[in-house]
Amino acid sequence: MSKLQLYKNIEFDRLRTIQDPLADQLVSQLLLNPELIQLINSWEEIPERIETSFPKEFQDYFNFFLNQNQLQEEVLVQGQKLFDEKGDLYLAMLGFYSLPYTYSFGDGAEVLVRSKRILNDIGRRLGETGSFILDIFEPGAFLTNKKAFLTCAKVRLIHAFSRYLISKYATDWNEEFGKPINQEDLLGTNISFSLIVIRGWKKMGFKVNSTEVNELMSYWKWIGKMLGIHESYWPENAKEAFALEKLMRKRHMKYSDAGNQLMRALVKHYKSTIPDQLLATQVEPILNFFLGKEASAAVGIQSSIPVNGELLGLVFKFSGWKTYGATKGYAQIARQFDSNQKLLFGERLKINLPVLNRS
Repeated sequence: MSKLQLYKNIEFDRLRTIQDPLADQLVSQLLLNPELIQLINSWEEIPERIETSFPKEFQDYFNFFLNQNQLQEEVLVQGQKLFDEKGDLYLAMLGFYSLPYTYSFGDGAEVLVRSKRILNDIGRRLGETGSFILDIFEPGAFLTNKKAFLTCAKVRLIHAFSRYLISKYATDWNEEFGKPINQEDLLGTNISFSLIVIRGWKKMGFKVNSTEVNELMSYWKWIGKMLGIHESYWPENAKEAFALEKLMRKRHMKYSDAGNQLMRALVKHYKSTIPDQLLATQVEPILNFFLGKEASAAVGIQSSIPVNGELLGLVFKFSGWKTYGATKGYAQIARQFDSNQKLLFGERLKINLPVLNRS
């Protein structure tokens, strides 16, 4: 059945009421047993066997990841190969297009702005997102390298912690926003990390063939499954992907103070940290170029300076060559990423669950 039949307002209104019961149930247990949070944070990968002495919610959650026997090896290998070839351009699009794009979805931005770390410690938060991307695209991830399962499990639980904190403490949460980090929001984030990256490459004049589109979309279908996204709504081809993105854009792209705050924090961070001065001094025009008129207005970006897409593509390519060398690939990108994080934070940032005080 074509997914186009599912891409209707009535279906997506329902998705805004659905979250992730498997992860949410475990968070309820973790709050009662905070020592389990420390245990999970101490793991390098999920143990091969979850002891039956753990709470049932704990067993059910991690057994979901351990029981992934059909690993779709070709999808994983090809997706990792694509990142190995274009990882620098992929990361560039995450920073200049994908993340700002998510801020333009007003209701979803309401969740993000309530995380003070995004506004007050944006560098560390972006660094953790980079760690997530490098973990899931590492050659052998999910196949010979099982660390990626734990990374996805932690990110999924972090979403569940955010839902809990908003439901318990956010007295200003409006029901019209939908339930926090619902299925539609999760789908939208996955689209921004896949289709929007491809769209960014095309905006700069890079050729992207249908095979590469399918490889990246299929990879994020797998990642979506690991993050608790309902696979039945994930597009199976480019036509469905465009239709899904168009529907969510019509439903949620709008100006919000939340999106504006997030964008101001991002721009300020980029201007003070991007080493390439040409990029650092043109942050607003570049963001405006990628986002386009509608999304730029939604996040309060204004620029009258025109940007030539093909020239910008050359700038990004040169910046990647200067940073990673002529033979850039996953290994060089990861090595430079680790070096930058140690310089900025004194360590390679790891994705960890929040340690909460019981009250």
